[in-house]
Amino acid sequence: MKVYLDSIGCRLNQSEIEHFANQFRFAGHTLVSEPDEADLVVVNTCSVTGEAASDSRQKIRQAARAGVGRIVVTGCWSTLNPDAARQLPGVTDVVSNFEKDGLVAKTLELPQEYWEAEPLARQPLPGLHLRTRAFIKVQDGCDNHCTFCITRVARGASRSQSLEQIWREMDAALRGGAQEVVLTGVQMGSWGKDLTPQASLADLIETLLQDARIRRLRLSSLEPWEVDERLMALWRDGRLCRHLHLPLQAGCEKTLRRMGRKTMPDAYARLIATIRAAVPEMAVTTDVIAGFPGETEADFEASLAFVQSLKLAGGHVFTYSARPGTPAANYPDQVAHPVRKERNRRLREALAESETQFKFAFLGKEVEVLWEAVQPEAGGWHLSGWTDHYLRVSAFSNQSRWNQVDRVRIEGVTQDGLTGAILVENPQEE
Repeated sequence: MKVYLDSIGCRLNQSEIEHFANQFRFAGHTLVSEPDEADLVVVNTCSVTGEAASDSRQKIRQAARAGVGRIVVTGCWSTLNPDAARQLPGVTDVVSNFEKDGLVAKTLELPQEYWEAEPLARQPLPGLHLRTRAFIKVQDGCDNHCTFCITRVARGASRSQSLEQIWREMDAALRGGAQEVVLTGVQMGSWGKDLTPQASLADLIETLLQDARIRRLRLSSLEPWEVDERLMALWRDGRLCRHLHLPLQAGCEKTLRRMGRKTMPDAYARLIATIRAAVPEMAVTTDVIAGFPGETEADFEASLAFVQSLKLAGGHVFTYSARPGTPAANYPDQVAHPVRKERNRRLREALAESETQFKFAFLGKEVEVLWEAVQPEAGGWHLSGWTDHYLRVSAFSNQSRWNQVDRVRIEGVTQDGLTGAILVENPQEE
């Protein structure tokens, strides 16, 4: 059977899709790069915003229009709206987040024990999902109570993957040639608190870094209050990527309190200063919400000024989207949509400016780049990849360097990233 896998939203969804891919391959099925080539399509949906929910429905309809015989839907949007998901054309099954680990077993009518053997070496998903980086889920669910977020409802309470399971998936990724492993979760900093004996995210990272095969280990999003001195000390190991994504959501204390966040602007600013003192080249990025209910013009101006003062390496700005089932959806003083969009624009401009300043600091420096996209051009190849700071770099090579790491001197700054020249090309691995 030919299987097409698609995902909308976060890195956690991407890690789950990669897990499904390994299981389908283990059972003897073939992954394809387009839905019109597939007998079965699995769509991992998202509901973090109204736009993400709309994109999820669109992906399902696209698969149906491609004439796919079976469409299995999972993820946050379909977990929250199972009846609506079942009514979409072509959908034959809806698997909730709470049953997601058994999705492939259920779809193929095989016992879960079928996959107890050592997993196959990882292969990147074909087509648009051809990523060099391997995404591994270490944790799911969330125990926070942010008033705007529906993810806690869609994914439930925080629960950790066992160290054994994480080791198995990481080993499969490394045997498959992954140069970078990305750890993902909804509330990743809570990893280990529900295990016996109790453990911490720092314990997990320390353990994983004992494997000499790891070239790079990257962390996905962490809440600011989950970063402590012990965790920061781990960046003494140069394989741990110098990038932290720490959602702020607002730079105004009043707004943060209405959001139910566990940090305030002063504490966040102190954390950023501590991080930069410990790891001077650390790239810190964030998430900010524009137009949260009750956000006055003065609140917004305070939030914008705070974001500008942080001089971050970039970030994402989300226009507030009321999610049914969250407290904030029923708050009074909902901000008018045109005002939300204008505030979004100003925040994006502020973050884009600080991102550009961060990029300029690398001019003339040497960095290591993992090449993730390669395209032939006259006389050679156009390469695009990532530094450990999560900066995109482009360069030219006389050979395809996909999934290779090279040392590059940065020569220019563009809107999309950095440009550079390869200093020494490591021998192409066979």
